[in-house]
Amino acid sequence: MLELLARRWWMVVLRGALAVVFGFMAIVWPGITVLALVLLWGAYALVDGLTSVMLAIGDRTAPGEHRITYGLLGLLGVIAGIVTFVWPSITALALLVIIAVWAIIAGVLQIAAAVRLRKVISNEWFLALSGAVCVVLGILLIVQPTEGAIGLIIAIATFAIVWGVALILFGLRLRTIAHARVTIGG
Repeated sequence: MLELLARRWWMVVLRGALAVVFGFMAIVWPGITVLALVLLWGAYALVDGLTSVMLAIGDRTAPGEHRITYGLLGLLGVIAGIVTFVWPSITALALLVIIAVWAIIAGVLQIAAAVRLRKVISNEWFLALSGAVCVVLGILLIVQPTEGAIGLIIAIATFAIVWGVALILFGLRLRTIAHARVTIGG
């Protein structure tokens, strides 16, 4: 694995550079980034729905109830995709609410797990703290959805920048390894 990565170190650096560029662009244009992510999700839902409908229509040998299930799920995906393209702002809000509810439920479950595990593991407060952060995030997303969406984009962008810098540094380290192997191996 190391040899493969070392020979293609520049690809690792390129991935990192693209992640950094994405992160900075997302911070500079958070509204466009939210819209782009919503439209990307809409395209996925539409294609996934069409695929499921084609699967349901195309396989006449499958049991009828399975075909109906796939057909209905596919139709739902097609409708969700169309709604996304017709009303992207409503879709963004709906996705944000889903993320908020997920964050609240996940946070509560993490806090409960920390309480249940307090006698089994040490530093369980890390789990409880991460759960509390999730709950706060979920509440903030529901109370202030616009700011919450921009906050999520900035969090994703920050992660992309940090990840990108780490990949660039790793790629440069791989370059050093590759050059050392060429020098030593002749």
